[in-house]
Amino acid sequence: MTTSDTHSAWPDLKPTALLVLADGTVFQGFGLGAEGHAVGEVCFNTAMTGYQEILTDPSYAGQLITFTFPHIGNVGANDEDIEALNAAATPGARGVILRAAITDPSNYRSAKHLDAWLKNRGIIGLSGIDTRAMTALIRGNGMPNAVIAHSPSGEFDVEALKKQAREWPGLVGMDLVPMVGSGQRFDWDETPWVWNEGYGRQSAPEFNVVAVDYGIKRNILRLLAGVGCKVTVVPATTSAEDILALKPDGVFLSNGPGDPAATGEYAVPVIKEVVASGLPTFGICLGHQMLGLALGGKTIKMHQGHHGANHPVKDLTTGKVEITSMNHGFAIDQETLPGNVTQTHVSLFDGSNCGIALSDKPVFSVQYHPEASPGPKDSHYLFQRFADLMRARKAA
Repeated sequence: MTTSDTHSAWPDLKPTALLVLADGTVFQGFGLGAEGHAVGEVCFNTAMTGYQEILTDPSYAGQLITFTFPHIGNVGANDEDIEALNAAATPGARGVILRAAITDPSNYRSAKHLDAWLKNRGIIGLSGIDTRAMTALIRGNGMPNAVIAHSPSGEFDVEALKKQAREWPGLVGMDLVPMVGSGQRFDWDETPWVWNEGYGRQSAPEFNVVAVDYGIKRNILRLLAGVGCKVTVVPATTSAEDILALKPDGVFLSNGPGDPAATGEYAVPVIKEVVASGLPTFGICLGHQMLGLALGGKTIKMHQGHHGANHPVKDLTTGKVEITSMNHGFAIDQETLPGNVTQTHVSLFDGSNCGIALSDKPVFSVQYHPEASPGPKDSHYLFQRFADLMRARKAA
């Protein structure tokens, strides 16, 4: 074989995807998933498993996820591990950034190659960049705004992409709940997944719970049903009067994306009335942050956020440490909490607030995701704690 023959045998390594940061930095890679471009905030996620749940988590709306684990896609994708309520819609991450190309799936539950699944959901992907370097950049400089673009031809208008990344306003002040939340009320009775059996149904509920949907995940609803709840899911804009008219035993405030202060413009007054009613109230993630606002605290934008399935959190009420799933770029400023609010959980990574409770009402919330998809199961007790509060109130 001649030298020219050898060179002609090399594969075409022309970049087919770009990640363009707001400061003008351009990363080249190879496209996967959907074609086109999308703008968002780049974060990194340290989970080794659960990529399908992560990519369909509505809390990731407006974000581009860099996975620190290099091999993503090796268990394929299926129809059971989607967290968004509308399985056909695409609330969740706008893009995904990987170190290695997606390999063929090797798992008995796999129904589709991850690349094909990304295409179907309209999620743009990029592989072949040093995700360790990207993670170090985020840790040093914070989460940048960026555009991810995929063109099989390798042709890009780089200057236009730089302009789009530079002019995107970012997540501060952005209410993203309308694009991910439910538009109408509905009931939920599906219970958690059991190996070799699938999902069950709650046929004898003990409690009537209203869940306010700011971008709720399916597994939260399953775990509520699993502790005996008949769940009525209502849109984020539902009034306190309408919530209380359903005569719930408790109210759940869901996770969701965006700036809690922005969504709080309409959600916080409702939460205040719910708390004042004396009903047991439980919040997660965005619901936790907006509960903090309703109780008189403030929220802040974090430098790099918390995203992953290996975050240690201490429960100050028990002294136990949990390894938790995290997904948030905003946090409650614990220094602003009033005297009747107790800090119940704290991050052992940076000391940030991860849980609060009212001292004089059955109201509590956590910043992390105890529903454990992805992640561990040692925080499931929080759903039982919510059930215990409702049981005690019914017995009083």
